[in-house]
Amino acid sequence: MTTNVGGVPDQPQSEHETDQVSQNQKKEQGAKRKRMKERSEVWEHFDKEDLPSGMQAICKYCGMSYKCGAKKNGTSVLWAHISRCRKYPFNTPKHSKQSLLSFKSAKEPSGGTSGLTYHKFDAGSIRKALSFMVIVDELPFKFVEGIGFRHFCGVIEPRFNVPSRITVAKDCFETYLTEKRKLKNVLKRCNSRVSLTTDTWTSIQQINYMCLTVHFIDNNWKLHKRILNFCPISSHKGDDIGKEIEKCLLDWGLENVMCITVDNASSNDTAIGYMRRKINGWKTGVLKGRFLHMRCVAHIVNLVVSDGLKTVNESVQRVRHAVRFIKQSPARLQRFKKCVLDEKINTKKGLCLDVPIRWNSTYLMLNAAIELQDAFERYSGEDPHYVVDLNERDGKGSPDSDDWNNVRRLSEFLQAFYDLTLHVSGSLYVSLNLFFHELVSVVVLMKDLVSSDDVDMCLMACRMKEKYEKYWGDPEKINLLIFIAVVLDPRYKLDYVEWMITEIYDPIVASKLVDNVKVALNALYEEYRVSSGNDVNREEVSSSKDGKTPLSPKHKKIEALKSKYKKHKCERDGDAKIELDKYLEEDTTEDIDEFDILSWWKFNCSRFPTVGRIARDVLVVPVSTVASESAFSTGGRVLDLVNVV
Repeated sequence: MTTNVGGVPDQPQSEHETDQVSQNQKKEQGAKRKRMKERSEVWEHFDKEDLPSGMQAICKYCGMSYKCGAKKNGTSVLWAHISRCRKYPFNTPKHSKQSLLSFKSAKEPSGGTSGLTYHKFDAGSIRKALSFMVIVDELPFKFVEGIGFRHFCGVIEPRFNVPSRITVAKDCFETYLTEKRKLKNVLKRCNSRVSLTTDTWTSIQQINYMCLTVHFIDNNWKLHKRILNFCPISSHKGDDIGKEIEKCLLDWGLENVMCITVDNASSNDTAIGYMRRKINGWKTGVLKGRFLHMRCVAHIVNLVVSDGLKTVNESVQRVRHAVRFIKQSPARLQRFKKCVLDEKINTKKGLCLDVPIRWNSTYLMLNAAIELQDAFERYSGEDPHYVVDLNERDGKGSPDSDDWNNVRRLSEFLQAFYDLTLHVSGSLYVSLNLFFHELVSVVVLMKDLVSSDDVDMCLMACRMKEKYEKYWGDPEKINLLIFIAVVLDPRYKLDYVEWMITEIYDPIVASKLVDNVKVALNALYEEYRVSSGNDVNREEVSSSKDGKTPLSPKHKKIEALKSKYKKHKCERDGDAKIELDKYLEEDTTEDIDEFDILSWWKFNCSRFPTVGRIARDVLVVPVSTVASESAFSTGGRVLDLVNVV
């Protein structure tokens, strides 16, 4: 018995009323479960139909039906079906063995064409592709945590869980280790020497970095370059640079180094000296490291031209001031563009203001201004402030016809150095054999200007020639590989080199330099000839690894005796250099623009095996450090500004 609010006791409920309440509660709970069942997300994949056998849930993809009307039928069976339904488009591969067909993109990174292909969902492959994107596009690791990127991945592949930046960083490091192992195997199988370029740089956080790049020609006579290391160093001192290079070479298992190309900093001389001692200690140097040090040609050209432009005449200054006046105002620049159109000047070049300490920017400024000379003259008549402002600023006025003639001669002179820098700065083609020809043209041009009647040009050429003599005037300081590379070019050979040297040098210097080249060439050939037996053994080991049948012990002994006999015959007959002489005496190849020197040696190294090995090791030497400098010069890259991870 219970008591109500007014204090009047309630009458006890009967057993029938109690059962009725219990049944009503059960009905409400059943209806609630039914509504919850209908609201389940699984019903997005099923249609309900009332059949004579009862309520059925029919799959929208494969048509499979399940009972769903009875109380005992829940949604677990429906979820289980969706997880293994083969026609459900977003099923995982472990439940579906059928691959999906798709079309390749028309723009494949590898250069392939578009076509029909198949793919399966593979989270591991997607993660590898993600790390590849981060590395190649130089994206920060936190990029993968961006809302937009995660939304994009959710739309393109809902099953892929985008990893965190820490996981992406680990994946990138695993990619690095994988690629490092591949490159190590390539270098190990390569039967040639490598050359290196290195450069250092200091970030805005005053942290010193060093980049080391390897250049090599593989067994198929293809030129390659790879960055071996990009690391912080303690200082720019020569010993520290040398120790870091040594550490990197030991890590990569590289000992056969032909040459190291560096800029003209004095610390690099110390670093090269340190590396020469180490390589000689490894007993892998060529002629005790005689050709190990190669000075960057681009840096020397920069020093030569910059020193000559210190005596820039007033004509260059007038053109510079005229360009600056027009570029100072958008309205002036717009009016100048109208003058270009009115003069019907057909050029895509625009006005550019130079940086006085960078000679190549001065050349580009003058080269563009010369083509727009008529527009300048027309502009001077349309803008009265042009002449007045230039006269008041420095009293030199606007450029006249004599000024334009002066800067035209200077531009033509600088173009020779500009073209030289462009040609020798390439790292995807052989450049060592090209430099000598560019050097000859520049020296001849300087000689002509030294005897010129133009006082300004004569003075500038004299200053340049003085700086040139400092680096390339002393036969004892020149790396003779510059000339040997031309000898190994079948279009020119030794006679061409001798004749050109006598044309650009004084008779005494030329005679000594020619003798040095001949002595170095013969010594280089002799060292390679003596070591040819070891090279043959390496090639046999390499061919056996490539799948060829290895020689039996019996045949190995016979081949060793044959090799020993050939060596004995050469020593007895005193004809050890017959192969080199045969190459030099053979007619030169036709000089055509499309000539590929590596392809020529690939097909002729069987006729000249020893000279071919020399060519393979010499032609790989780069004459500039651009391959390493470019690692610091990519636009938009900032180091140490924020944490990488």
